[in-house]
Amino acid sequence: MSSDATPELEPIAFGQRLQILRTRRGMSRPTLAGLLGKSPSWLKAVETGRLQAPRLPMLLRIAETLRVRDLAELTGDSSVDGSSVLFIGPGHKRLAAVRSAIDTYPLVSDREAPSLPHLRARLARAWSARHGSPNHRDVIGALLPDLVQDAQLAVRQVDRAADRRAAQALLSEVYGLAQFFLAYQPDSALLWRVAERGMVAAQESEDPHAIGVAAWLAIEAHRDSAHYDAADHITEEARRFLVPYLSDGCEDVRAIAGALEIAAGYTAARRGQAGPAWGWWDRAQVAARALPPGYYHPITSFSQAIMGAHAVTLAVELHAGGESVRQAARADAATIPSRPRRARHRIEEARGYQLAGHVETALATLERAHETAPETIKYNGYARRIVLEETESRSPALRQRASRLAVNLGMLAA
Repeated sequence: MSSDATPELEPIAFGQRLQILRTRRGMSRPTLAGLLGKSPSWLKAVETGRLQAPRLPMLLRIAETLRVRDLAELTGDSSVDGSSVLFIGPGHKRLAAVRSAIDTYPLVSDREAPSLPHLRARLARAWSARHGSPNHRDVIGALLPDLVQDAQLAVRQVDRAADRRAAQALLSEVYGLAQFFLAYQPDSALLWRVAERGMVAAQESEDPHAIGVAAWLAIEAHRDSAHYDAADHITEEARRFLVPYLSDGCEDVRAIAGALEIAAGYTAARRGQAGPAWGWWDRAQVAARALPPGYYHPITSFSQAIMGAHAVTLAVELHAGGESVRQAARADAATIPSRPRRARHRIEEARGYQLAGHVETALATLERAHETAPETIKYNGYARRIVLEETESRSPALRQRASRLAVNLGMLAA
């Protein structure tokens, strides 16, 4: 072999990968260890190689806490099978059509755009269909391609400045609907294009509600990518922007302000900051109680009915198993009118039950989520993680129950 041959690089050990990912996420060793229910000395021993890589259940919890989408990124083993993809579900059959509509701009068209009232009515029906359908992605995936292209066309064809602003607000909301479809889909670049276009359209609209919704959606995208500083920055800017509009009594704008407060609480919980997280929940609770009892924001779900579900999620994100179970006992899922949001709440309850060691209850709760909205649980990374973890359970009964769920979610062949 010649002396100038390129030397082979030593593979990065598991502990080094773990330390790099933890540092990228801005987490201290004590913070991550606490979220995992371990001591900082245990985590240091793993990172320095004095302890071997943990078994699958702990690997999955580390991946969830660090927002690692694929176990191969954490373990360095590219041979792991597709079931190790945690936070991205399988591609939906309508993804290609939605992608094509988003990436096609009607710069020249002989077709006249539908009127803005017509588009608003179609968009309202799409939101209603999403909340009422057990297979909501299939429903909105069928509606989105035409909605996206018609809304884009409307922006180009309106003449009056006021109509153009209204069309931009509508287009921004259509992009928001698309972001719900794209969550957990295997095209993160497309989701980011949609989130950014939604924000640009909202800013062009000068509509405070549209801007608040687009900001909330951008925060969701940043938090799910562990961009916590960016999420906090957008939250602060959006809340400051909305302050002058809160006194006019518009329920939707006040709801968005409340949704931004709970978003800040979620980000704090992801950082492991219990005090700030619950402080934001308290502020959001005040905002929710100021809304009419039957009010339900169609995009963020912010309402009095959702605050119990938010409390469960905060406790789960803080890895407080006992508190998660207590909050789950207080929350009333039946008051959540949206089927996908109700199913997501069941998934959060299941996370809490598993944290508290109530694995059988966790699996039963996931089964209820599947009954409520199969597409919600099928594409939810937390649910997939719990099911995958429990297929390795030492209990034959739990393994069998988890395996049945895995088949229903398409993670295992029947």
